[in-house]
Amino acid sequence: MMRLMARSPGAELALLLLGGFQSMVDDVVGELASRGHEGVRASHEFALRAIEEGADTATELGRRLAVSKQAAAKTIAALERLGYVERETDPSDARVKRLRVTARGHDMMTLGATLFTEVRDRWAAQIGAEQLDALEAHLARLTKDRPTGTEGLARLGGDLGEAI
Repeated sequence: MMRLMARSPGAELALLLLGGFQSMVDDVVGELASRGHEGVRASHEFALRAIEEGADTATELGRRLAVSKQAAAKTIAALERLGYVERETDPSDARVKRLRVTARGHDMMTLGATLFTEVRDRWAAQIGAEQLDALEAHLARLTKDRPTGTEGLARLGGDLGEAI
């Protein structure tokens, strides 16, 4: 009979943090789908934010998300199908296609941000606003030297094996 190894307290904490992240994302993605944004994934948000921050080609998006140009191209194709990005010809070089977030993409990002706030508010109602504020402050201190924004989020997607 095979005996299961006990998890360390550190591994338990990591799994709880990951579970909290996944719980928030699942709630938001589910609500986005019910509001006309079916098929959206957390990685799409990472990509849209990177494009907004200047990653306006497949090569630059791949670099920003730490994925291959081919993986970035697949993400771009998915974002185009969903109506979140468009490719425009660069006026100075017709061979280059620049990425632009569409109005629908902006709407989804705005709605997603609102939905994350709603999830946070529900959590605050469950455990108390002061407790959640304290948790957030502790996590901010513990992670202050870590990358934030799309680079940190993209790394998480890659670490979890999610195809960006």
